[in-house]
Amino acid sequence: MQIMIQGCEELGIHLTKEQEQQFIDYYHLLIEWNQKANLTGITDYEDVIKKHFLDSLCIVKLSEVDDSKFKKVIDVGTGAGFPGIPLKIVFPDIQLTLLDSLNKRIKFLDVLIENLGLKYVRTVHGRAEDFGRKHEYREKFDLCVSRAVANLSVLSEYCVPLVQVGGNFVSYKSGKLQEELENSKKAIRLLGGIVKEKADFFVPESDMARTLICVEKVKSTPGKYPRKSGVPGKNPL
Repeated sequence: MQIMIQGCEELGIHLTKEQEQQFIDYYHLLIEWNQKANLTGITDYEDVIKKHFLDSLCIVKLSEVDDSKFKKVIDVGTGAGFPGIPLKIVFPDIQLTLLDSLNKRIKFLDVLIENLGLKYVRTVHGRAEDFGRKHEYREKFDLCVSRAVANLSVLSEYCVPLVQVGGNFVSYKSGKLQEELENSKKAIRLLGGIVKEKADFFVPESDMARTLICVEKVKSTPGKYPRKSGVPGKNPL
């Protein structure tokens, strides 16, 4: 765990012994379930620490995202629980919703949540386009996070409708994406957001380049967004 501890120290995060054990248990359960559910292609212990755990926690590098302000968080396309579960372990007071379209991942997450003893975590099976139109989810979250691999314009249509005015959507991106960012600004504006902050860095203890894009919700999303399932991906705003 020394790499995890040192990486967290670089991020200004000090893990308790209980949190260290939760990350260890997370790893073992991930590897156990990966054999039957194909959750991740990254299975080496150090790689999981760097490319999943520490990467998820790098959101603290954003000055606009203050953990004292966000309480209701949704992770869209969470997969095996990244970045949502590492954030929940480190910030146990948040109320977390994990959304994914594959039921086998949801089953894993339900077992994981129980084994780690996490409270105030909800798993939801479905597509973001559908949940963005439901009253109980639309504009109900302080923070939406996503490491999903999709164009930022598409991701914004999935995620911004879920964020309340004054809240933030944070997209985890890789590599240089200036052109993608510029091409997404119209979509973000249509959805009620503005690009508030961009952070480029290397994940602690690694040579993995990461970019975080923080979108602030400044006005309500028009009722016609998100469009029905499948449309954002085929015809980005």
